[in-house]
Amino acid sequence: MKRFVAVLAASVVCLTLVSGSFAEKADAKKGDAKVAPALNFTMDSLEGKPVKLSQYQGKVVLIVNVASQCGLTPQYDGLEKVYKKYNEKGLTVLGFPANEFGKQEPGSNKEIAEFCEKNYGVDFPMFSKVVVKGEGQCDLYKFLTSKETDPKFAGDIKWNFEKFLLNRKGEVVARFEPKVSPTSDVVMKAIEDELAKK
Repeated sequence: MKRFVAVLAASVVCLTLVSGSFAEKADAKKGDAKVAPALNFTMDSLEGKPVKLSQYQGKVVLIVNVASQCGLTPQYDGLEKVYKKYNEKGLTVLGFPANEFGKQEPGSNKEIAEFCEKNYGVDFPMFSKVVVKGEGQCDLYKFLTSKETDPKFAGDIKWNFEKFLLNRKGEVVARFEPKVSPTSDVVMKAIEDELAKK
């Protein structure tokens, strides 16, 4: 009888653990479902640490592919100004160095970090160098440029400093050509419009 009780107790514990495991997995799936597809990626920071983009959900996000040796590189200054002006209101800027255009981002992540800090005092989040077009394109930029996942704003990245604007729900709501300054009226208005939506 004691053996039967012991076996029964062990079975109950086992079932509890299994059901708990299923519940945790179900909760995890529910959590993933709440993350906007455009932010459901983990990218490496310039320091090589994994960063879940889901942490930016609820913010207005400006995603930009950047380069250090481009005629448009001074846009770093504009990006930093926009970030400082609107960060406390809910904007973040995410910079993704890329070397696809004229090989204008040849440096290492460390060199990129030093360049950005020394020349532009960049304080917004910067990420490890990625491929934004062609062979080896990273998953984030596949999502942003594919007709299947971003039909309204799909198309290859044309050059350095192309910009995607995401609303607080993590939806892509605008795309700006590389030469369009971050501090231009059209970009600032789009940012302000999205920040005004709670």
